[in-house]
Amino acid sequence: MIEAVTNKTLEKLKYDLVREGLVEYEMLEKAEEIANAQNINLGMALINSNNLSEEALLKFLESKLHIPYVNLDDYSLDKKCLKYVNIIEARKYKIIPLFKIEDVLTVAMADPLDLFAIDKIMEHAECSIDPVISSETSIMKKIDEYYKTPNTVGEIFTAEREIGYDWHEELHNDDLSEEHIQKIIRAILKQAILEEKHEVYFAHDNRGLAITFKQKGSVFEKGFIPSVLTASFVAKLKTLSNLDPSVSEIPQVGKLCFKVDDITIIASISSFPTVMGERVALKIYKPPEELETLINDKSKIPLIKNELNNPGIILVCGAPLSGKTHVIYSLLNSISDLNKNIMTIESITKYDLAKVHQCELNESISFNLDKALRFIEFQSPDILYIEGMMSNFDYISGLVFSEKTVITEFLAENMSDLRKKMTYSGIETFKSLISCMIFIHSKDSIEIFDKKTIQKYLS
Repeated sequence: MIEAVTNKTLEKLKYDLVREGLVEYEMLEKAEEIANAQNINLGMALINSNNLSEEALLKFLESKLHIPYVNLDDYSLDKKCLKYVNIIEARKYKIIPLFKIEDVLTVAMADPLDLFAIDKIMEHAECSIDPVISSETSIMKKIDEYYKTPNTVGEIFTAEREIGYDWHEELHNDDLSEEHIQKIIRAILKQAILEEKHEVYFAHDNRGLAITFKQKGSVFEKGFIPSVLTASFVAKLKTLSNLDPSVSEIPQVGKLCFKVDDITIIASISSFPTVMGERVALKIYKPPEELETLINDKSKIPLIKNELNNPGIILVCGAPLSGKTHVIYSLLNSISDLNKNIMTIESITKYDLAKVHQCELNESISFNLDKALRFIEFQSPDILYIEGMMSNFDYISGLVFSEKTVITEFLAENMSDLRKKMTYSGIETFKSLISCMIFIHSKDSIEIFDKKTIQKYLS
């Protein structure tokens, strides 16, 4: 039985959010539904739905509770205090110790009114607890940083991967509760992660809703949702992704945030009308990792970071689903401490990155890539990640001439394919401005090229 994720602080103060005009009552109701469905707390549901910024929420809690807020992004906690809170309790209660003065242990909490958690920590630490408020995201990041425990998708569910996980067990469960559909969704996505498949498709056929996983251009059928559950399954999937379940005649694009055990995963979702009914596509993105974990040749990492201080193009290349976005997010996450204005333009933001100003396009209000590119320079970015710039090479070159560092990806099956594509007309200037190239051959083989090697190799 999956334990429901709650936040006692927000449960107590949620209607004050409405009274103070921070959210509308209808938004609150919808966020509660999403929170229950995705097994996340109300605050995360409000933030993920773009109904409330994390900063506004934290300031609200600080003023209501008269408990100070601490930004953990640049905070160095006392490692000797880690012994007072074990990793299991830290993750479960979203809590991390900061420092201890005499017999008072100061801890950062996402839910400072969780008295049960405080009592638990007091019992183990054998001292008084003084809570401060911090964001759940920053607390979990600090837990990963200081406790040094595996937290990547590739390192979880080892036992289940070995015995073979099958989402059908959830489908055939006798559970008749309203949560049954979302448990089925979670089980399907969990199996995709276990099998290291990052694209999942749902399409209507004569049996119901066929499920396929895709990897390296090949699709693998994984069963189907029976016709009797099809309508409710698609509606729940769209509701969880903050899409309109009543609309099926036009495409919709959204973002699904879901938890698989203790790991929060992001997936982009696209619904598309076909003559058989809506087809739904999901692309799963792994959480960022340390660059040192991804790149075997550690001597090349300073090369990447050095080129971020100079105008030029950092090009991340690889085949479809090779992990280009994962590498870019890991790179952006590792450079957030640079004294730079770092910005992104993305179709969908995958994970929140500290000190990175992420921009998400929204076609429903005509905020498309062209408009974002026209106005982004007014923000004076030093480092700019532009997702999916497979054309408009002259524009990227112009950014470099304006003293900016541009990070983007380029689709190439292998090095031979890359050399061929780099001979196309209209790409010469772009090619000459590449200062660093990261080529993903496989998840275990990522090669780094400096400017001199690039120009020699691609000439």
